Amino acid sequence: MEKKDYYILLYYCYTKIENPEEFREQHHELCLNLNLRGRIIVADEGLNGTVSGLKEDCEKYMKTVKSDARFSHTEFKIDEHDTHAFQKLHVRYKPEIVHSDLKNIDPSKRTGQYIEPKELKELMNREDVVLVDMRSKYEYELGKFKNAVTLDIENFRDMPSKVHELEKFKNKKIVTYCTGGIKCEKASAYLLEQGFENVYQLHGGIIKYGLEQGGENFEGKCYVFDNRVAVEVNTVNPKIISKCYVCNTTSDHMVNCANTVCNRHVPICESCMEKMEGCCSEDCKSAPTKREWNMDGYYPTNMNGYDPYKDAKRLNKKSKV
Repeated sequence: MEKKDYYILLYYCYTKIENPEEFREQHHELCLNLNLRGRIIVADEGLNGTVSGLKEDCEKYMKTVKSDARFSHTEFKIDEHDTHAFQKLHVRYKPEIVHSDLKNIDPSKRTGQYIEPKELKELMNREDVVLVDMRSKYEYELGKFKNAVTLDIENFRDMPSKVHELEKFKNKKIVTYCTGGIKCEKASAYLLEQGFENVYQLHGGIIKYGLEQGGENFEGKCYVFDNRVAVEVNTVNPKIISKCYVCNTTSDHMVNCANTVCNRHVPICESCMEKMEGCCSEDCKSAPTKREWNMDGYYPTNMNGYDPYKDAKRLNKKSKV
């Protein structure tokens, strides 16, 4: 097996952060010192991130984060990779670590009970258990658990408006899941607030289930928010469920339309990629804004003078987490 020198870390932690904007600056500097890239959100309610870096640097990062009592219970999902999975580093302050508009929900006080991957594997085929996907439509159309219930949402903040669709399952054990677990902390807490009683959440999400249980009965690929776009989860009984946007044949080749104005993010099979020159429609194919396309259908954002030190310069002295 080819040796891979990099880690990709996925993690979150709900915990109270005093002076979060000051912490953001300190945390940004930590990541710069460790040559990490990725996206990290800091809020009053906690920390959420996905970063990549050399294994040694990632080990130092995890040790430093967990040495802080506020984040000692943080669980890192770790994937090996052959290079950085991000082009840039962004450490930003936002009102929530996952946009939900449920600011009144505090998962550190009340949330759905955790179900470990091994337990889910044993429970998922029971008639009294319902798996509910809390991700966006474009994510679960690429891959989801077999027989899972999905909600027609484009963003997680739309979830509350669809909860009424789950009323018919109130007498069953509802197990929520998402990519890494963060959305389900608030989603399961919200269901409890709405009167649902038997509410659980898959601990560590799809990624942890794949790492620990081989991803059995997860159909398709898991959408991820880094340069990989989609990753294999199921090594036991894999199955492709997504369809080519152009011809509707089975395909999990997730791309962006080559027309910069469109940039639609959908599966397009390799045959249609060649025929349509990387575009999702004839109109896009003939558009003057069509860029030079490639079979990967991945077009990194122009760096445009990107400076990873820009937001770190506000600190007057060197700090640690």
